[in-house]
Order: sequence, then C-alpha cells, then structure tokens
Amino acid sequence: MIFLGLDCGTQSTRALALDWETGIVLAVASQAHSSLISRPDGTMEQNPSEWVAAAEASLTEVIAALGTQRDRVRGIGVSGQQHGLVLLNAKGDVIRRAKLWCDTSTTKQCADLTARLGGVEAVIREIGNTMRPGYTAPKIAWVYEHEPENWASTESVLLPHDYLNFWLTGAKSMEYGDASGTALLDISRRQWSTRVVEAVAPGLYEKLPPLHSSHEPAGILRTALASRWGLASNVMVSAGSGDNMMSAIGTGNVRPGIVTASLGTSGTLFAFSPVPFVDPVGEIAGFCDATDNWLPLVCTMNLTLVTEHVRHLFGWDFARLDEEIRSVPAGAGGLVFLPYLVGERTPDLPAATGTLAGLTLQNFQPAYLARAAMESVTFGLAAGLQRLTTIQPEEVRLTGGGSNSPVWRQICADIFGVPTVQAANEGAAFGAALHAGWTTTPDESLTAITDRLVHVNEATRCLPRPEFAESYLKATQKSASLLAALRAGGQL
Repeated sequence: MIFLGLDCGTQSTRALALDWETGIVLAVASQAHSSLISRPDGTMEQNPSEWVAAAEASLTEVIAALGTQRDRVRGIGVSGQQHGLVLLNAKGDVIRRAKLWCDTSTTKQCADLTARLGGVEAVIREIGNTMRPGYTAPKIAWVYEHEPENWASTESVLLPHDYLNFWLTGAKSMEYGDASGTALLDISRRQWSTRVVEAVAPGLYEKLPPLHSSHEPAGILRTALASRWGLASNVMVSAGSGDNMMSAIGTGNVRPGIVTASLGTSGTLFAFSPVPFVDPVGEIAGFCDATDNWLPLVCTMNLTLVTEHVRHLFGWDFARLDEEIRSVPAGAGGLVFLPYLVGERTPDLPAATGTLAGLTLQNFQPAYLARAAMESVTFGLAAGLQRLTTIQPEEVRLTGGGSNSPVWRQICADIFGVPTVQAANEGAAFGAALHAGWTTTPDESLTAITDRLVHVNEATRCLPRPEFAESYLKATQKSASLLAALRAGGQL
C-alpha cells in the first residue's frame, strides 16, 4: 500500500508518497505559494486558490513519479497551517482571502471578546485557552465587524486543511485537533463552547461544519480527481489535522516522554498528553491532537526568522553562522536579546519589538550577536517546556530547518536540559501520510505504526553538558528579568 501526505504551509505546499510496508518515501514534490498579503496593521492574508494550485501541482508530480505503482495508493492525509480562516458561500466558493495564523490585526477583537466573556480566567475556564490574535475566533469577529457583507454571504467556516479536504472530497468537516486552535472549542470536552461561539458573531453556529473524531475519515477522493490522477475509485482521505498535530505523528510524538521542537520561521514545542492540559495563565496552548488525545504546545513567532536575519546581515552561509556561534561562550558574554522582531505569541505580546541589552565593547561583535540570537529564541521554547509541569520529557525530537545546525542541536540540549535528536523525516507531510495509513488500517495501533516507520538520526543526538548549566541559568534569569521589567513599564 502507498499513502500520500500533503502539507500546506505558509510559503509552500509539499507532497510525498510513503510505502506502507517499508517506510520508504518513494517521491516528494513541493510548490511555492506566489504571494502573501502583508500590511502594517498586522494583516497577513493568502488566497486559498494558491493552496489548491500548489496541492494539485505537487500531488500530480508525486503520483506521476509513482508510475504504475499509483495503483497501490490507498489514502491521502492533509496537514495544514493552523488557525487560518476560510469563508465559503452557499456555492462553496471562497468569499475573501484567508486570514493566516500570523495575522495579528485582531488584537482589538481579542480584547473585546475576552472582556465580553468575563476576563482571561473566565475564557480559560470556558475553552482551556486564552483568546490570541493568531487564533480563528478573533478573525471571525474581525470579519463580522469590518466586512458585514462578507459575513452575511458566509455559509461555511473552514480551516486551511479543512478547505483542502473539501477540495479533495467535496465534504465539509472539522476534526478535534485543528478545531482546538480556533478558540471556539472546549478542549477538555471536545465540544464547541456555546458561550464563545455566540460571543464571536451572530449565526456562527450554523456556519461551523460537523465536528468529529480525528480518526474518522473526511471522505472518499472525488471521482474527477481520482480519474485525473489515474487512482482507484475508493481512495480514502483521512481527517488530517493542523501542521503541529501532523508533525507530532511524523516525529513519533504519540506517547508520553517524547517532545517535538520545530525550528522553523516560527518555533513550536509540543508534547503528547493523555489528559487535557490547561495552563492556568494561558501561556501554553491547550490543544487536542490528531489521535483523540491532547497536545499542549508553546509557539513563538520569532525563531529562524531571527537567526536568518542575523545571518543575512553579515553575509554568512550556514556553515559560517555555526562557526561564528561556536567561537563564542555560552551566554553570549552577557548579551541579552529579547527577539520579538514581529511581536510575539508566547509570551502574548503581539505589538512587542526586539531589545538588546548588556552590550559591552567585548560582546558588541557579530559572533556574539549571532549567539545571542540563537540562544534567545531557544530560551523562549525552553520557558514553555518548563511550564509543561505534567510532562516528563525523555528526549526532544528536532525538526525544521534549524535542526540541520549541529551547533543549534547542542544548544537546545544544553538549554532544555534534555537529550535532543533530529527526526529523520520532515514531520508534517510524513505525519499526514502516517495518519492516512492509520485511518485506513485500524488494526495496527498508531504507536506500533510510528515505532515501525518513524526514525531519528542517531548521529545527531546531543546530550546536555552539565558544565554549561550555570551559564544558561544566569542567562535565562537575566532574560526573564529584562522581559518582566520592560513589560511592567509598558515598553513591550
């Protein structure tokens, strides 16, 4: 059997074909998205037609590469960027551009909804999360307030991966994992919160698609697409989920003890939990996963975004960046960097800007700045890991572009205080293919599937070095103190 995995990200869509018996990835293709609408008010939007075009192009290329093996394709799984808002009219046509996860234009709506629902603590009690600008609920409120004609024309509210499932199957639905990132779902009960839904916009309940288990399929591949690709008429499309949920599966993060950290443009760190995880102050996102369990997650908007900016600033390639950082001691000579170049999600500071402190004649140099950048974005993930008080991590599996850096892998181990290792496969598309296989072959447990098919690159394993523990303790304390002082003074 062969299962296809599709991952729709912010910048591109990636597809792959997985041989179910051997775990070999038989073909891979990707297609860039051509545009991203960005405005100074924090607006970040994209046309969903780009996702469909990129998905069709990448899937067509992968299926063509399979040749006669395409007859073995049994299912497709879809991963998508979380939180995006897709509005459809009664004909199933997209009404406006999708507001993306990185859209921070909804800060006012977050504040208004939080006040309307009785404050932060009341919101956490209601849904297990706070109301963040990245989530879907405030995006819906924004459309209702700013574009009432578009809201009146809306029949269905979908997330990006739901929209691709709709394109593949013709059916509209939403599973627990991605739905938990809307801020409309009570994550503990896996049900829509009536109070929140009614507070966001009139008529929203009727516009939400059916909600179901992540283990239930989304439907069967449309006849027209199956015919176009030369596939069987009974190819199943799994429920799929958000990219973090699929990355968890793709990295084998489906049992206690395994933690995944994705070092991409933004950073995420998440763990498996068999019970709901609700952070009493809302810093950790309490999500459901794609296995009908839970996925507490920390997300920072500034990760390789920051290190790449520094690298380009000095005209270095990746090897030079690692070389320069390696030449500087842990703690960057006392240089403290709050790396909030595009605001921040954890901590919840959407309008924040970056701060450098502790500059001296000795550390005011490119290598020190580079090390401070890499350490500072890692501190953000580490702060989240420390808040996961019910999680006992055995190892952190690294994925994303930043995980290719040997220096960064070691810094992560030293700062997290936990062994790190690079995942052998890029998480989300691979996880989507695994999820499709699990849905189609229910007799094999997901843990057994990931034990059989998910691998790590043992040559990349890093152990925490005790000799750096004190340096990083001081550095994290200085960073936390600076953050607290600037936050209290209204400077962030």
